[in-house]
Amino acid sequence: MTVFFALQALDVLTTVTGLQMGAKEGSVFIARMLEMGPMMALLISKSFALLFVAVAFRFQRPRIIVFLNFWFAAVVTWNLAMIVSVQILARS
Repeated sequence: MTVFFALQALDVLTTVTGLQMGAKEGSVFIARMLEMGPMMALLISKSFALLFVAVAFRFQRPRIIVFLNFWFAAVVTWNLAMIVSVQILARS
């Protein structure tokens, strides 16, 4: 669970940083929610993540939490790659 919460914090941090730097949201679902504002979209998406974890705990499915950790590690990696690419393009 520590890894899950750390990845959630990193996702929020990298998403907000990327959006401020001019990166675009890759997920159509999240991009539509961004129309309500970035903080509201992040709050809703993190609520879904917590709901998934709660369901995994309720039905004693720890592999779902492991899967979510890998998923959010990939999302954070993607966010970091977008931040770097925006920086590289800005210097060109």
